[in-house]
Amino acid sequence: MDTEAQPTERDRSFGPSTAGTEQTPDAQGPKDRSRSSLAARLTDGVPGGRITLSVVICLVLLLLVNAFVAQPFQIPSGSMEQGLRIGDRVLVNKLAYRFGAGPRRGDVVVFDGTGYFGDADYVKRVVGVGADHVVCCDEKGRIEVNGQAVDESAFLHPGDSPSTVPFDVVVPDGTLFLLGDHRSDSSDSRDHLGSPGGGMVPVGDVIGRADWIAWPPGHWTHLTRPGAYARVPAPASADGGHG
Repeated sequence: MDTEAQPTERDRSFGPSTAGTEQTPDAQGPKDRSRSSLAARLTDGVPGGRITLSVVICLVLLLLVNAFVAQPFQIPSGSMEQGLRIGDRVLVNKLAYRFGAGPRRGDVVVFDGTGYFGDADYVKRVVGVGADHVVCCDEKGRIEVNGQAVDESAFLHPGDSPSTVPFDVVVPDGTLFLLGDHRSDSSDSRDHLGSPGGGMVPVGDVIGRADWIAWPPGHWTHLTRPGAYARVPAPASADGGHG
């Protein structure tokens, strides 16, 4: 009897032991492979690799947001108490007036006071806009805007009067008349009536509207426009006024 084992024909549909892996579909498509290689090239030579790159991207995004969208601003004085306290950090909405809308009476704004108030940024409340006639004070001690008395008790610092300094001004178009809420502790448009610009601040120097108190956490709140100015009529020369 022939006891020699007869050779069996190998199934040629499979190669050697590596054939199975060669036939397995690639889990990554061409686009995935290109993305992986791009990420590898970006992180090559960067200390810390992907972690460092992620941190850098986050910092760039923060800088872009700070430059064009929202900017933190620390309250430097008590001129806006009691709503805004010394050391509070507010978020300034830099897009609020970038698409045709202008500052409105009652808005709290941050602006560059260079050449008008001093070489610094300031935060004040808008009391008058272009063409408004602002007077202090009526027989009850209230500020009048375009003949309408304004009840400021909701935001005026307790114990303060609307103003101890009388004034009667018409706000030039394209500018703002600005006052602090803590009138007895605020250097504002009243104090610069005789300065260049007559105490008015150009709308173009407004950095943005203060929309949120972000710090400290216990003082976190959304700053809204008070209703005190809602009944103020349009100025007699309404070609530049805002309601």
